[in-house]
Amino acid sequence: MRLSPFRLLCATGLFAIFSSTISKSPVLPLFAAHLGADPSEVGFVSSVSAFTGVIFSIPAGIFSDRIGKRKMLMFSSIIFSTAPILYLFVTQIWELALVRFYHGFATAVFIPVAMAFVSELFHKERGEKLGWFSTATLIGRFMAPLIGGAIIGTTALNQGGGFTAVYVVCAIAGAITFFMALFLPQPAEAAPGNQAWAETFSAFKRVTADRAIVFTCAVEAAILFAYGTFETFLPLYAVSSGISTYEVGIFLSAQVITLALSKPMMGRFSDRHGRKPQIFAGALIGAACIGGFSLFSAFIPLLILSVAFGMSLSVVTSATSAYIADLSSREARGSAMGLLGSIMDIGHTTGPLFSGVVAMHFGYAKAFIGSSLVLIVFAGIFLAGAGKGYGRRRIINA
Repeated sequence: MRLSPFRLLCATGLFAIFSSTISKSPVLPLFAAHLGADPSEVGFVSSVSAFTGVIFSIPAGIFSDRIGKRKMLMFSSIIFSTAPILYLFVTQIWELALVRFYHGFATAVFIPVAMAFVSELFHKERGEKLGWFSTATLIGRFMAPLIGGAIIGTTALNQGGGFTAVYVVCAIAGAITFFMALFLPQPAEAAPGNQAWAETFSAFKRVTADRAIVFTCAVEAAILFAYGTFETFLPLYAVSSGISTYEVGIFLSAQVITLALSKPMMGRFSDRHGRKPQIFAGALIGAACIGGFSLFSAFIPLLILSVAFGMSLSVVTSATSAYIADLSSREARGSAMGLLGSIMDIGHTTGPLFSGVVAMHFGYAKAFIGSSLVLIVFAGIFLAGAGKGYGRRRIINA
């Protein structure tokens, strides 16, 4: 049975994100420590690929508008298929950092361009289809640490062999990604190459000047700021409260499952009932949840809050990408998704940094409260300013 372009893209996304995630979770910090890295070097190596996303998501979106989304997806698939092989030759920390930087190009390009690709394929069902694509990537993100951890666990007596096995699996997934990307069509609406570079950059300038798009990117960055705080400090907070690491794993897994199951449904809801109210409501729910972690230290309340916070992430992120696609014109849709990718990466990476400073001086509970306040502020800014920009005149531009 021949897969539709959308299903093929979802399958490609699943293997791409599986390949990307298994290269870092849980193997990366263990591999870095095996090479002799101290904690600060482990943190640096872990942040390199995210830094790549901050820098290159916008150029990736611009290039996709100019030369075509399929070509950019092929470019990222080449990196997905070649980067894992390089890990096999790493013997020094600086070499690992360089490989992580190179590997980071793959997701920096793939995610915003694939989202723009989906947005070109669908208009009325845009939110739901973006939700299904996100669910496919979440399945890959969920499977990767389970498989990677199992490989490391079964080779505990030969750690070097375990790292090699993980990166071989990573390379196989990357090769499958490349093979699938070969069969992706070029979205007919995109018409790459029909505009000059000056027109491409002019379209990008209109995107960055559109308050609605920028504020929508900002509220997604704010909830990822809170999520970065959650995934970094909830495990430490829970363990310090007497909760086992096994139970902490249940928190994290339950949240990923919640996201994967609910995103298509919430995307469909935004298609039918409007995106702006859903984004604002989801941000407030998320603020209540992340702040609520400061009030409880028992397993059941923290589990409930983790699931609820996962649901708030689904409510917000299933609507933000679709809203930005609605607000942007065809010739600038890749640029808009690149802007979203870059800004949300900034939020995701700065959350642990700022919350870490707060936690060091005032404790974990205050770090959760601080993230809650940040999310409330940006939700208010979004409500006041989104929907009033240049792009609103082009909503659902087919």
